[in-house]
Amino acid sequence: MLELRRVKKSYDGVTILEDINLKIQDGEIVSILGPSGCGKTTLLNLVLGLTPADQGQIIFDGKDITNVPMEERGFNIVFQDYALFPNLNVYKNITYGLRNKPDISTKEEVDEFIDLLGLREHLNKKIEQLSGGQKQRVALARTMVMKPKILLLDEPLSALDGVIKESIKEKIKEIARDFHLTTIIVTHDPEEALTLSDKVLIVNKGHISQYGAPEEIITAPSNNFVKEFILNQLEIKKNNIFALFHQDLTRNAQVV
Repeated sequence: MLELRRVKKSYDGVTILEDINLKIQDGEIVSILGPSGCGKTTLLNLVLGLTPADQGQIIFDGKDITNVPMEERGFNIVFQDYALFPNLNVYKNITYGLRNKPDISTKEEVDEFIDLLGLREHLNKKIEQLSGGQKQRVALARTMVMKPKILLLDEPLSALDGVIKESIKEKIKEIARDFHLTTIIVTHDPEEALTLSDKVLIVNKGHISQYGAPEEIITAPSNNFVKEFILNQLEIKKNNIFALFHQDLTRNAQVV
């Protein structure tokens, strides 16, 4: 379990996050949702260890990791722009991290991730030859071969649309389910958060506005901000969200 206890973060005297208390169970998909500038990415960076907390504790599996360096936490992130190496082909991008840690994944395990993400036919291609969805899958594969304890995703679907977006959503859910991998996603899109996640964390002006399951967020918004942000600001109809949510539940039930 990942737990944040009364975490605070400021930059240049300006408070970005304050009194953040959060528990994420093993294997859960949690989306951090909120408007631009609310502190979403800062929260992701605190978990990753990219930036230190000013106050509070970050606990993982019962161990205080608040001051543990990023490289020792065992968490991995897929950035919004994928951060792939244009001079390397797809296969070399996927296996890049194994250069220094070759024992983390066997060749058979690497092949498993390649096939899971449908990348077999693209292994010899340059990154510039790939579509946005294919680049996202390469970034996911590169992260998965390193066997992260927690998978962090920064706006993973923002550059995608239509069928490709839905395909990547399904891959993220499949990975989290099959590998029992705790996954934390930053997004500004309510529909994306509500149909992808087990729980949604809504942040506004550096504070937690609500944290709960998608159906709870929809049926019992904790305040006017949550209600307006989810249902009004982005003009997402309640019935459509319910339809998408229950469609996902039905699909998952059939898979099980």
